[in-house]
Amino acid sequence: MKKNIHPQNYRPVVFQDLNDNTTFVTRSTVDTEEKVTVDGVEYPLVKVHISSSSHPFFTGEERIVDVEGRVDKFKARREAAKKAQDARVAAKPKVRKSETKSGAQKLGTPQVKTAKK
Repeated sequence: MKKNIHPQNYRPVVFQDLNDNTTFVTRSTVDTEEKVTVDGVEYPLVKVHISSSSHPFFTGEERIVDVEGRVDKFKARREAAKKAQDARVAAKPKVRKSETKSGAQKLGTPQVKTAKK
């Protein structure tokens, strides 16, 4: 086996889920500045937004975990698009029957001409 290729800082670390404050003690090489005491022992602390204790796949629950506001941004864009579409429909000019050639022709319907024999 090759020597000096494995990380030197492989140690026990606490991962804390920010959604439900569940903590896991496992081994990792992740660097962190924060520390936490669990069962009288001080460990490095890594905070995560989602873990197996809060992920919908593992919990069987459907809930939205949105830390960065992506869902709110999507809903705002969808609402703005709906308002813009409604404004375009309202601003579309109405065609009166007197303005069409035959009076019965509707906007977008092609006129069919028949040849006389």
